[in-house]
Amino acid sequence: MKKLLIYLKDYKKETVLAPLFKMLEASFELFVPLVMAAIIDTGIAQGDKRYIVRMCLIMVALGVIGLVCSVTAQYYSAKAAVGFSAGLKHELFKHIQKLSFTEIDEIGTSTLITRMTNDVNQVQSGVNLILRLFLRSPFIVFGVMVMAFTIDIKAAMIFVVTILLLSVVVFGIMWISMPLYKKVQAGLDSILGITRENLTGVRVIRAFNKEAAEIKRFEGENEELARMQQFVGKISALMNPVTYVIINGALIVLIWTGALRVDGGYITQGAVVALVNYMSQILVELIKLANLIITVTKAFASANRITAVFEMKPSLVSPEKENVASWSHGEGNDDIAVSFEHVHLTYKNAGAEALTDIDFKVKKGQTVGIIGGTGSGKSSLINMIPRFYDATGGCVRVNGVDVRDYPLYELRSKIGIVMQKAVLFKGTIRENLRWGRENASEEEMRRALEIAQAKGFVEEKTGGLDARVSQEGKNYSGGQKQRLTIARALVRKPEILILDDSASALDFATDARLRQEIRNMEGNMTVFIVSQRAASIRHADFIIVMEDGEVAGIGTHEQLVNSCSVYKEIYASQFKKEERA
Repeated sequence: MKKLLIYLKDYKKETVLAPLFKMLEASFELFVPLVMAAIIDTGIAQGDKRYIVRMCLIMVALGVIGLVCSVTAQYYSAKAAVGFSAGLKHELFKHIQKLSFTEIDEIGTSTLITRMTNDVNQVQSGVNLILRLFLRSPFIVFGVMVMAFTIDIKAAMIFVVTILLLSVVVFGIMWISMPLYKKVQAGLDSILGITRENLTGVRVIRAFNKEAAEIKRFEGENEELARMQQFVGKISALMNPVTYVIINGALIVLIWTGALRVDGGYITQGAVVALVNYMSQILVELIKLANLIITVTKAFASANRITAVFEMKPSLVSPEKENVASWSHGEGNDDIAVSFEHVHLTYKNAGAEALTDIDFKVKKGQTVGIIGGTGSGKSSLINMIPRFYDATGGCVRVNGVDVRDYPLYELRSKIGIVMQKAVLFKGTIRENLRWGRENASEEEMRRALEIAQAKGFVEEKTGGLDARVSQEGKNYSGGQKQRLTIARALVRKPEILILDDSASALDFATDARLRQEIRNMEGNMTVFIVSQRAASIRHADFIIVMEDGEVAGIGTHEQLVNSCSVYKEIYASQFKKEERA
């Protein structure tokens, strides 16, 4: 929690004024029982009505001033808490954007969403209550004890014993419940993960009639979360009844002691009423303190989870900009666009290598096909080029420079990549295309759509380039989404274009026209085509065949058909199917 308090630095005034006004309010409250005692001992005892009215007006004044102080404190605490939350969310999101695929794979998307939303909200509530009550409640309790000693020392000892007992109860429950709230938040992660899976995969769930199974799975996780929440809730709920028992027991002892002290002439009747009022104030404050501790316990658990994300350092570090001038060009061969030099890759916590001894060179302007079975390492290989993952052995070079020597922005600005899963963002087609290049002209966007075979259906849409795109592009078919993401990459006019199985939803004729248009593009663009279809890569300058993370063969289509058994098997199986069709 301490590490997160730096986000309150812009709200120093509010963090001082909020508790200050709360303590002023508390100070006025402490005077009320003394006024009551004066009314009883002087006004009522002597029948002085004017004195009673005057004291009542003072009580009203104390109440009004306390209300103004309370409202002011609420305003400053809310302003500080909301500002703290906004700053924290901004920095947390910024930090998550710096994390590499390795860290995001490790922590999980659903967990990051929970920590960005629910956990931050819990910490915001904790900060708000701490500013309002953290000093006020102890101040009232301590002030009540001091006031009790000014009235009668013997009666005040009851307050000392009561406060000690209540402290044991409050902090004991806090000590037990804090680790349990951490488990509750972890359970919430699991629930969010299932919810996210179901919402994103709703079409698949319905297609396989798995609604009942998913409901059962959700109910199981939800019941487990409910069970944990009920358990920790029962422990937290003990606070109120236990404190009521202690306070009411103390009141009985106080009234009995007070009666004896009045009979002995040591204190007045008004003093006993004041002591009872002070004991009641302790009860009210402890109820507030109980709510504060429950909220703060949750806030501390959530703060620790947020801190864990901040402490997760990105494994990919971008070099300083000044290093650009010192780049060398490797072997000095300016014709080489991309080279893999005995590259090995092992994912974090993986038992075996994903890529083993990958070694090849690609000249500028060449088209490279990459093919292989599922899990053979095709996507892992091309993810090394934009440095989504770092090689655990060997190195990957772009234009003769090790990708680890490039600032990430400079490296990725040279590359246009289309992922396996076509991702569009809510907005318009124009806005999505400008993700490729912000200042792209309308002519450049239309040319990119034409090459990507998307111009036809875009022109048919109402608004053309300004046609709406729903969240994740749900209002477009799979093939349309793939063509739009290809156009988005082409708008960038990259030096290196990577198509990671990005035409899988296209028919063979559209796929062939797309590849022909890409070959005819101006410039000296290097193209990597990852595909399960032999027909999509057979005309590449050379083909890399992957099997179990290793290169099974490199060569042209004709060479591989004659020399590589893996490629021959893939090619034969696919073309036999086409002939049967």
